[in-house]
This record gives sequence, structure tokens and C-alpha cells, in this order.
Amino acid sequence: MTDSIYDDLGVPTVVNATGTKTRISGSLIREEAVEAMTDAARSFVRISDLQARASELISDVTGAEAGYVTCGASAGLMLGAAACIAGDDIDAMYQLPDTEGLADEIIVPRTHRSGYDHALRAAGATIVDVGTNDHHLGTGSRNVEPWEIAEAITEETAAIAYLQKEYTEPPLPKVVEIAHAHDVPVIVDAAAEVPPTSNLSRFIDEGADLVAFSGGKAIRGPQTTGILAGREDLVESVALQQLDMHAAEPVWDPPSGLVDVDRYDGVPRQGIGRSLKVGKEELVGLIKSLELFIEEDHDALGDEWLNRTNRIADRLSAEPALSTRTTEADKVSIAPEVVVTVDEDVAGITTIDLVRSLRQEDPRVFVGADSLADSAFTVNPMCLTDEEAEYVVERIRSYL
Repeated sequence: MTDSIYDDLGVPTVVNATGTKTRISGSLIREEAVEAMTDAARSFVRISDLQARASELISDVTGAEAGYVTCGASAGLMLGAAACIAGDDIDAMYQLPDTEGLADEIIVPRTHRSGYDHALRAAGATIVDVGTNDHHLGTGSRNVEPWEIAEAITEETAAIAYLQKEYTEPPLPKVVEIAHAHDVPVIVDAAAEVPPTSNLSRFIDEGADLVAFSGGKAIRGPQTTGILAGREDLVESVALQQLDMHAAEPVWDPPSGLVDVDRYDGVPRQGIGRSLKVGKEELVGLIKSLELFIEEDHDALGDEWLNRTNRIADRLSAEPALSTRTTEADKVSIAPEVVVTVDEDVAGITTIDLVRSLRQEDPRVFVGADSLADSAFTVNPMCLTDEEAEYVVERIRSYL
């Protein structure tokens, strides 16, 4: 491992064998994006001009009417919720997160609920939970029926939120059909759903009104960025609630591609999204990374991940205390993974102690810890070099 700025700071680095997790820095930003950010730092620019240009580029990539660069996918969800609640009402924008007198309910199928829906609630939304966990209880029925979503829609409904995974139900097009029949927008959380690049346009094609992606995962932009793509009027509301609005009305002239000033009686107050601002450097870094992501050979990258996965699995399965299986890119992860099961009697160490010990090293070694109750952990190849993969294998074996 090479020396880095973190050595100077006395902070241990991480060998990342668990994937693009925000808590361990997401992914490594592209070198070209770093160069673009450095260049961007040398000049002033009007942020609304830069966001308007980003909107055009995001629109080209996603097929959406408009787009916006946010400070992460979670911020995109919060801003999207604020746009669905306030619309083009600048008084309502000023009122948020107080939603008295406003339609503020966002319907979320129960099995789509997660800690990330806090972003929706932060905008002032009230979550309306529909459905059951029956499928997971083995009853043979589905968790959420389309009629349950339809029945939950009232005059207080601001939006329907949908967490995109390949296994989530009902299918997005069906949810969109129900929502649009009642003139209700659909917000899709697709933070980790690229690659494939086709997913950048898939959810828009399926009728979603707003889609949030992470910019700091597989796109490998700045970790503090995200993409929000969707309807032009909702993106305009996002811009009005996020941009710096300390402007004199006679000279308030945001780019027409982002805000139609003729639709408003005056300059909005600082909105709920002001604390979620994005700097010019991050904006430029995300734009550059998105361009490179689109050009990338994802088939070759997938082959690289699979080959690395197989090598890791072969090395670890040679240990009597370990058994391995590999997953193809599946319903949960966009890359194949090695699932490692520990025979704790043979290993002489519990799986929890093994994973904890790896994380306490210098450099820290992070493997996936979602299956510790089953005496298993995972190794993800996405954020590893071949050298680092070998290092991870050796560190795991050292504890057996």
C-alpha cells in the first residue's frame, strides 16, 4: 500500500472489499474528474448557469425533460419531495417543512420502506405505509397489491415513492399507471441502480416523474453528488428551493432553461434545499464523470469483476474452515460477489470477530457484513485492484 495524505493525517485508509458504501467513501473519483474540478476551481461561475447546462446533459443521457445535480441521491429525494409538495407555489416553498394546509402525504409500499425515506420526511412529508410483509412470511401472497396503493390516494397525496430493486413490487409501470390516473407524481430512488447505463433512461421510460441516482458510486463522480432527472416543472421547483435566492428582483434573471421567471410574482425566499447546495467543482466533476461513465465499456468491466471474484473464491475455498460460492450480478448487487461461510469450529474464530478484526487493522479491511448471523461475509470486487484482492485474501487467511 502506498503512502497517502491520510498517513500524514494519521487516519487509517481502507481496503474496500464491500462495494460502493458511503460510510467508507463510496468509490474512487475518476482522475479526469479531479482534473476538471481543479480547473473549475480557478474561475467564478453563476451556479444557475452551470445547473442549467447540467440539466441539458442529464436530459440527453436520461431522456428526461430536465435534470439537476444534487449533493447525493438522498438530497435528490428530499428535494424531489419538496417539489411535489410545493409545486410552483413560492409561498408553500417558504413554508416547508411546515406543511399545514398543504397536501403532504407520500405513499410508500411497506417493503419499499427504509431508513432513506427520512429524506422524504425531512421535506415535511407524511409517509403513508401500504401493504404487508406476507410474501416474506411464506403465505404465498404478495406484499403489496396495486389496489392498496390506489385506495391510499386521497386529496392529501403529494406523491408515491418507489425504491427500485429488481425484486420490488408492484412493477414500476403499474405504480405509475395508478399514480397518473390520479394526477400524482412518482419519485424513484435508484441510487445504486447503475450500471447498466440503460437504467439511466429506463425509469423515465417507464413513466417515473423524478428519479434520483448517486453520483459517487459506479458513476465515480464526487461522493457528494447525485442526479435528479424528471419532469421539467418539478426540476424547476427543485431549483427554486435549492439555489441562492438572495437576489434583487429587478435584476433576478436565472437561465430560462432552468427557471421561467414569468411564472412567478417575485423572487422566492431561501428554500428548504439551500443547505443542500452543490459547489461548482462538484458540479463539473459530476458532469465529467457522467460523460465518462456513458463511454465506458461496461461489459469489459463486468468481466474484470467476475474474473477477480473467481480468483478470490478459489483462494479462500482452499481453506478448510471456509466455503465459498459466487453470485452473478444479481437482484441486490450490480457486481458479482464471493459469499464466504465460516466453519467457526474449524476456524478457531467467530465470523463476527474475524470481520471486526479486519476492520481494526491498518489499513482497515472492510468485507460485507450483512450475513454475520449466518456465519458468512461477502467480498465484492468493484472497488479492489488485483493487488488489493490478494491482500484481502491473505488478511482473511491470517486469522484462521
